[in-house]
Amino acid sequence: MLPPFAGHMGMTMTDQVGSQLWRKNRLTSRLGLQYPIIQGPLGGLSSQRLTASVSNYGGLGSFGAHGLKPEAIRNVIREIKALTTKPFAMNLWVSMEDEGAFTSTEEAFHRSLSPLAKHIESVGGARPSYLPYEPSRFEDQAQVLLDEGVFVFSFIYGIPSKQILDEFRRQGIVLIGTATTVDEAIALEQAGVDVIASSGFEAGGHRGSFLQPSEDSLTGTMALVPQVVDAVGLPVVAAGGIGDARGIVAAFALGAEGVQMGTAFLACDESGASALHRKALLSGLARQTALTRGFTGRLARGIKNRLLDELNQKDTAILPYPLQRALVRHLSIPAEKAERPELLPLWAGQSANLSRCADVHALLDTLVNEVSEIGGAVQSWSAHRQPADAQDGAKE
Repeated sequence: MLPPFAGHMGMTMTDQVGSQLWRKNRLTSRLGLQYPIIQGPLGGLSSQRLTASVSNYGGLGSFGAHGLKPEAIRNVIREIKALTTKPFAMNLWVSMEDEGAFTSTEEAFHRSLSPLAKHIESVGGARPSYLPYEPSRFEDQAQVLLDEGVFVFSFIYGIPSKQILDEFRRQGIVLIGTATTVDEAIALEQAGVDVIASSGFEAGGHRGSFLQPSEDSLTGTMALVPQVVDAVGLPVVAAGGIGDARGIVAAFALGAEGVQMGTAFLACDESGASALHRKALLSGLARQTALTRGFTGRLARGIKNRLLDELNQKDTAILPYPLQRALVRHLSIPAEKAERPELLPLWAGQSANLSRCADVHALLDTLVNEVSEIGGAVQSWSAHRQPADAQDGAKE
């Protein structure tokens, strides 16, 4: 028998999903959403069009801005506001670089370039030269979000200072922090965020761990979400490996009040992903994904291909973040032009092979309709499996 789940809202999972009440909870109320579906920020693969499309539908569109200069972030916000009047989130990284980025040497640069040089040459790229690291400041990026009055500020890789968080709260901006462990979720709650995104290791892109090394923070979504729900009193959003309506229903069964989906939206025409990347997600090439530090210097998940395998070899020298990211771009830009997907960092989560999207509106229509259908089926199945006296009690 499927056991009933009692969530924070005092409802069983079948009540939450089967009766459509999944659309109305603390998350949707706080964010002003019709549906508790958040589009993952997608880092450098975000687009203003995708963000606005998800928000216009009634979910929460997000834009990953951590790689942009402050003035570029300002322009992005204004462009999104021109496309939607609905709430959307801007996402930043609290930790902008690894400590070693400041002391990395020219010798280290050439060691890390060595396994890439032959590929850069094969796709017609120019061999890069060493340049010292010039840091960007998270505080300057965050100030733009305050100046522009965004509705939601989401972040990973740490917790902003109390001073910064207090200023966002003063302006009534909703704060979404990302946790990859229960301890991180507790720290975020203590810092005063409004919502916690609980990110399992199935997720595509970077692991936003900040209390322990990423390799020591690899808990799956199925195990992480219910533990976070039990540990904190805030709305929890499940992220990582949620690729279709079945994943949404499962997330609510675990106690989440919303889901964050990245790879599913990455495959859509509206995303900032290249045609090669979207084709890889939709053609079955994404059947295998793996974790690597080779693409950027920080642990992240992408499609398993030749580049990932080579950079994951034991003796390969990897620069600190973001130096490795900048180095790999000298390959990825010409490889994209040469249509060589085996030499590209192709971000994707473990559910990538479920990707079916060609249009955001169609994807969201399918998700909303199928969540209702699956929830109703689970409710019917659960009622059928219960003893007769339990069914009689439910009727009363």
